Amino acid sequence: MERQKYIVVLILLIFSWVGAEASYKTEIYQAYISNNMKQWKSVMDKMNRETNRNNDFLLELINYQYGYIGWCVANKQNKQAKEVLALAEKNIEILEKSNYKPSMLNAYNSAFYGYKIGLNKLLAPFIGPKSVDSAKKAIQLDENNPHGYIQTGNSEFFRPPAFGGSKSVALENYKKAEALMERKPEMIKNDWNYLSLLALIVMSYRELKQYEQARFYCEKALKTETEFLWVKLDLYPEIKNLIKDKK
Repeated sequence: MERQKYIVVLILLIFSWVGAEASYKTEIYQAYISNNMKQWKSVMDKMNRETNRNNDFLLELINYQYGYIGWCVANKQNKQAKEVLALAEKNIEILEKSNYKPSMLNAYNSAFYGYKIGLNKLLAPFIGPKSVDSAKKAIQLDENNPHGYIQTGNSEFFRPPAFGGSKSVALENYKKAEALMERKPEMIKNDWNYLSLLALIVMSYRELKQYEQARFYCEKALKTETEFLWVKLDLYPEIKNLIKDKK
């Protein structure tokens, strides 16, 4: 009888843990599609208060920190970006010590080097190559990791052409990441990373002046999530206007 009681408790703990993880992912997804970064920050704060942190939990938290820092950098919230970046790098250090999913950690390190450049352009000559190398290493360690290709794409997209950046090469890498993600339904359903990737593909086609392809990916993003506000209210109307002006 006592043994059965412990089994029941264990099952309840497992289900509560799985439920919590699902809740975090859902909350972040809803925050992303509605551009509610206050909600996004609230989820991270909640996770930071958790005491029971395994490796999967920390990697999930790093992903949300990665997304939030990117928003902060884009919106000139530099103080907030630096604070969350410091926390994210500490989490990476913990996972590096146990050699946990090194391909993913290299992908995030690549992104974080890029964010540091976004916060201080003078760092570009010094840590820009580190960002590129970390993205390459992510792919070398796991050629099926879409995040390695996303970061390689980001490095090309956001680097000025004078310094070797290429929107065409960025697009090639984003499309590789898209194909890899679409092999796994769990990487698509209610996952902010997939929607973000589709938006990056839209922007790449826009920069290459391939507006019909950009429209196709706007519609693909909205078919995946009808309430993806960034695409619905900004990118899609912009692309349609560009197509109209071109005629």
